[in-house]
Amino acid sequence: MWHKMTEHFEIYQAILEASRKGRAVALATVIRTEGSTPGRVGFKMLVFEDGKILGTVGGGGNEAIVVGDALDAIRRAQPRLKTVEYGGADVSSDEPICGGSSDIFIEPILPSATLYIFGAGHVGQALAKLAKIVGLRVVIIDDRVEFANKERFPEADEVLVTDYKDAKEKLKLFPNAYVVIVTHGHKNDFEVLKSFVKRDLNYIGMIGSRKKVEEIFKTLEKDGVAQRLLKKVHAPIGIDISAETPAEIAVSIMAEIVSTMRTTHQPGGNEKT
Repeated sequence: MWHKMTEHFEIYQAILEASRKGRAVALATVIRTEGSTPGRVGFKMLVFEDGKILGTVGGGGNEAIVVGDALDAIRRAQPRLKTVEYGGADVSSDEPICGGSSDIFIEPILPSATLYIFGAGHVGQALAKLAKIVGLRVVIIDDRVEFANKERFPEADEVLVTDYKDAKEKLKLFPNAYVVIVTHGHKNDFEVLKSFVKRDLNYIGMIGSRKKVEEIFKTLEKDGVAQRLLKKVHAPIGIDISAETPAEIAVSIMAEIVSTMRTTHQPGGNEKT
């Protein structure tokens, strides 16, 4: 019992560490057993994004199946209930000879809602400060090291210097992500929007005049992006408050994000297989 309590403590520590690093995990917990099973009620297993595990829900091939379901739960951002059956006495199999079943609740644990600011200019600076006040994690992305650094963004949880075309491969965004595109050029804005417009995100917005937005949308449609996906983009970005200064524009953007936060249905639901 003491060993299991220590193991659970390590699991909870790992969850906190993953959250701090902006990583997703899934916690699988045995909540019911019937007959003879290798895992008892309360057994826990933490599944990381790369498939590694901490703890156990009973071991064997069925545990590998639970890992697969946990990874899918992370990807879909939806919890699920998994029923695992342990068959009869087949000595030729590596499976535990039990003859019972277990219900395992799989809960994806995503990082805190995160605002990804593409563009480390004056609007990005002001927006990062507001985002922290609201309680969001903040990630800054820019291709200029002299702009994207901790000196200019001390409140940011992460600062990434990269070519905008490469950002898609370097960032793993979850459905509770908010994306703001305020780069230093139309071409960069286009590249970022093209990279993330097909993602299932809480919010995606792009700065620019209506003419610029129309031109970018037409180009994306020619590239095969569906109109229904473009309609979800907040562009021109922000609530209309006649903003002029970078700080005022940041206020209008954050107001729109907060409105989205309070009205958007968050992913959820159960699935029994």
